[in-house]
Amino acid sequence: MRERKENAAPGRIEAAFNGRLGAFRLDAAFSVPARGVTGLFGPSGCGKTSVLRCAAGLTRLAGHFSVDGDVWQDEAAFRPTHRRPLGYVFQEASLFAHLSVRRNLLYGAPGRRPPAADAGTGFEEVIGLLGISHLLERAPANLSGGERQRVAIGRALLSQPKLLLMDEPLSALDRGTKDEILPFLERLHERLAIPVLYVSHDMAELERLADHLVLMEKGGVLAAGPLADIQSDPSLPLATSREAAVSLNAVVTAYDAAYGLATLKVDGGEIVIPSPAGRPGTPRRLRIAAGDVSLARKPPEATTIVNILPARILSHRPAGSHEMVIVLGLGAEGVGARLLSRVTLRSFEHLGLAEDMRVYAQVKGVALAPAGASASEVASL
Repeated sequence: MRERKENAAPGRIEAAFNGRLGAFRLDAAFSVPARGVTGLFGPSGCGKTSVLRCAAGLTRLAGHFSVDGDVWQDEAAFRPTHRRPLGYVFQEASLFAHLSVRRNLLYGAPGRRPPAADAGTGFEEVIGLLGISHLLERAPANLSGGERQRVAIGRALLSQPKLLLMDEPLSALDRGTKDEILPFLERLHERLAIPVLYVSHDMAELERLADHLVLMEKGGVLAAGPLADIQSDPSLPLATSREAAVSLNAVVTAYDAAYGLATLKVDGGEIVIPSPAGRPGTPRRLRIAAGDVSLARKPPEATTIVNILPARILSHRPAGSHEMVIVLGLGAEGVGARLLSRVTLRSFEHLGLAEDMRVYAQVKGVALAPAGASASEVASL
C-alpha cells in the first residue's frame, strides 16, 4: 500500500492546482474540513469553476487533491474522473429527456437500482429531503426549473459520492425559484454528512449555506477558513465592502408569545427578533450587516433598539476616505462571536474609539435565514 502523503490529511479536503488554461493561470491552494459546505467565492473569471473541474479530474493541472485522506491526485498518480467517488451538479440540470424522473435519479446509482438506507444515501431519504416523491413518473419536460435542479441534485447524491461538487447550481434560476430551492439545500446541509464544494458568485447564498469559505481572486486564493472568520477579517475585501455582514449560528432559547419575540443565543450574547423562529433548541442562522450595527461608549437608555450587546473592539480599518469598519468581539471580554460595525470617520474620532475598548453594539436589524420559508425574514428592532 502506498504511504499516505502529508497533504492527504484525514478529515480534510486538501487542494493545490497550478498551471495555465490558455491565457489564464490558476495557482490555487487551500485546506478545509471534509464536512459541511465550503463555498468558493470571488468575481467572475477568478478560477472558481476551474478549481471544481480540477477536483473532478475534468481538467488536469499539476498539484494534489485529497478527500479525507484519500488521494485523488498527486505528483505520482492521477485518478480519472470515473474513478473519483464524486457527484457533480452543474448550472443546468442536464437531465436525460427520454428518461422519467425515477430513471434519471437512478442513472448514476450503483447497479442503477434504488440504494438502501444502510448503503449510504438511501433513495427514499433523498427524494424525501428534496421533496420530489410526487415527480417520479414525470418526464423532465414537465418539470419546472427548480424541480429539474432538485432532480439533478438527487441524481448526484444517489451515486453515493464522498464529495459533492456544485457549480453555481442556482445561477440559471430566477429569484423566486432560487428562494424555492434554497430551503431544500439547507435541509440537505443539516441532514447529510457528505462534504460539498459550492461555487457561487452570490454571497447571499453562501451566507445561508456555507460553513467555510475559500475567497478567490485572479486565479489565486486570498483566504480560506470558517465563513464568519473570512467575513469579519478587515484585511479582506468582504469586510470593507458596502454589503459587509457576518453570519452567526444561533440557537432558539425562548419565545415570548405576548410580544411575538424570540430569543436566540449566539456565542457571547443573545439576540431578540420579532419571529417565532422555532422551538427552543432549534438551530438558526442570523445575518447582521455592518451598516446595522452602531456603537455606544455607555449603556444606552430610553431607546427602541432591543439588541444592545456588550462587546470589545478587536480591530478597525478605513473603508473609503470617510468611514471605518470596526471588528467587534461579543461579550465584555470580546471572546464571543464577531460582528462588524461600519461608522463614519467623524463618529469614530468623536467617540475616541480604539482597539481593546469596551463598547455597546446596538444591532438595528437582523436577517433570519428562513426554515422552509420562501424569503428571508428581516427584523428591525
